[in-house]
Amino acid sequence: MVRGGQGLARVACVVRAGAAPLWWLGVCAAGAGVLVPGLTGRRIGVLAGAVLFVLAAALVAYPRRKRYAALARGAARAAKHDVLQDRAVTVRNWRRGHRWWLLLAFLAALGGSFAAPAAGGMLLAGCGAGLWLKAAWLGRRERAGEALLWVRVDWLRRGGRPAGKAVKAYRSTGVAAGDAAPGGSRRRTAAPV
Repeated sequence: MVRGGQGLARVACVVRAGAAPLWWLGVCAAGAGVLVPGLTGRRIGVLAGAVLFVLAAALVAYPRRKRYAALARGAARAAKHDVLQDRAVTVRNWRRGHRWWLLLAFLAALGGSFAAPAAGGMLLAGCGAGLWLKAAWLGRRERAGEALLWVRVDWLRRGGRPAGKAVKAYRSTGVAAGDAAPGGSRRRTAAPV
């Protein structure tokens, strides 16, 4: 970073970074859990898992929206010397910072299958779905405001928490900045003519 510029990570990319690992670990844990009859039986375990999936998705997707909206409204324009972090680096930092929590969550979901088959895995997958929903909501805000939202990298704890207490403000850029589309997904490149 030159001349006082800050390293900036996309807010939507940070939110979205945990979605895929949580989803796939949850799907794997649920699939393995179905193979074990468990204490409650498969039918009750799967039904409980479906309820947990919906609850987890809602509880992850909707909280702290007011904080995100307030930070977005107060976003200052990114400076000329700010360094925009690539999407892949943001995702890698989040996953490195949370790898042990992901492993523990996966093992807990697998262990829970002995009580209620598939329920723990579906809970984990619901958390991943909730993160996708929150990133999609952020993407809609970015499109409506025609500005991408960024957060200083040094304010992120273990690569995550883009609306945590340490985050004082967001920065914004035009929608063409960076290598990720609004919502944090990979930017689709135009096909050659």
